[in-house]
Amino acid sequence: MAMLPKNLPRPEDCQGAQALWYDRKKYVIINFMVQNPKDVEVDIQDTFIVLSCKDVDDNSIYNHICFYDRVIKFDSQVKVYDRSIHTLIRKAKENVAWPRLQKDADLKPHWMAVDFDNWKDWENEEDEGMAEYEQYFDMIQDMGNKKGGPPAMDDLDDLSD
Repeated sequence: MAMLPKNLPRPEDCQGAQALWYDRKKYVIINFMVQNPKDVEVDIQDTFIVLSCKDVDDNSIYNHICFYDRVIKFDSQVKVYDRSIHTLIRKAKENVAWPRLQKDADLKPHWMAVDFDNWKDWENEEDEGMAEYEQYFDMIQDMGNKKGGPPAMDDLDDLSD
């Protein structure tokens, strides 16, 4: 098991927050459901994440998750909201679906669940909007390559009365 930072409380003193997760091409998203979280500490490492905080009733919350695969800790983000702690975790291997969040397939904490409201089967999809993006990008490049002055505006109607 990975070394845990010394400033985070021990699991025996705490309860786990409900964690809803879903998978994307470049990221894994985990939402820890905590009412009015305070004293929030999130430690994202290459192979695990640790969450420690207090909830609205001053209960100590603690979650430790060993990831299915490696992540890029420096390109991951944490946002604290009134009812949740949102983590956006960058995968080390893009375009590889995670069949589960945790490395150990037999370990299924009662507080962890798939967020089916946000789940998307992206493996078999084409990149939505990629053709439109490429067309827009080409148009912008063409505009930058054209030399000359600004367009004449003499074809506009006279708006003065």
